[in-house]
Amino acid sequence: MIRRMGRNSLAAAAAVVALVALAAGCGGGGGVKDRVTVEVTNEGFVPKEIPAKVGQPITLVVTRKTDLTCAKQIVFADLGIEKDLPMNEAVEVTVTPERQGELRFACDMDMVAGRLVVAP
Repeated sequence: MIRRMGRNSLAAAAAVVALVALAAGCGGGGGVKDRVTVEVTNEGFVPKEIPAKVGQPITLVVTRKTDLTCAKQIVFADLGIEKDLPMNEAVEVTVTPERQGELRFACDMDMVAGRLVVAP
């Protein structure tokens, strides 16, 4: 037996679906996150570009997956941050961008690099 839903019931059901989708992260489609997983592979830092926001702390959880690269450290030269990247161990690096633009990170030899793309 199928019952017809009234307008109020239909509106309430739609609101619940929208809230569940938003809570599940379906509303933004890959925007700025406060934690981002980064891997060091033969391709370098993956992903190479990470969205960030001014004044919002962001933690990169970096795991080196290969020994065939010079990226054995992650360096934010502009911030004075250097962290060793032991093989297959997650290393957390938290930064708070202070201005819009790009915030570069690289290996200690400055050959393998990525960047935070900082929006206002």
